[in-house]
Amino acid sequence: MENDEIKDPGDDVVLITKDGMSIRFHEANVRSMGRAAGGVRGINLEKGDALVAAAIVVKDAALLVAGENGIGKRTNFEEYRIQSRGGKGIITMKTGDKTGGVIGALTVRDADEIMLITVGGQMVRIPVGGIREAGRNTMGVKLVNLDAGDKLQAIAQVINEEGADAVPAGEPTK
Repeated sequence: MENDEIKDPGDDVVLITKDGMSIRFHEANVRSMGRAAGGVRGINLEKGDALVAAAIVVKDAALLVAGENGIGKRTNFEEYRIQSRGGKGIITMKTGDKTGGVIGALTVRDADEIMLITVGGQMVRIPVGGIREAGRNTMGVKLVNLDAGDKLQAIAQVINEEGADAVPAGEPTK
């Protein structure tokens, strides 16, 4: 099968930073390299910023972003335009005193559930469908009530036991 093979078009990737910036680009824009290579720039970070998450764009899914003060939101991937790899990106969540820095992001669907984990050891399981969809350039809504001085540390998708047929977040549907 010479040229008759159907080539995988690849996926789009979204990189998310602590200061609420993100960039979406096609994975084909990242060339293959050896294990010892330094890699290529995905997003140009401002001083003090850091990469906190990478998500794969999936059809009929949204990007869930959470801040360290328990604020989060879901945004449809259509609101993230494709850009050239290595740019400054666009705002994915307004960060500040109310939200804190972004601690993580996941590719989610309405039927999914997520686990919120705090620095103080509190774990809260919530359905994604209960989180309001909001625009890219907004703060979001309260995901969890935190004790004084506590911060959200991580978010993770809950995988059900009967989820053998389910597509894990971040994996493309074929």
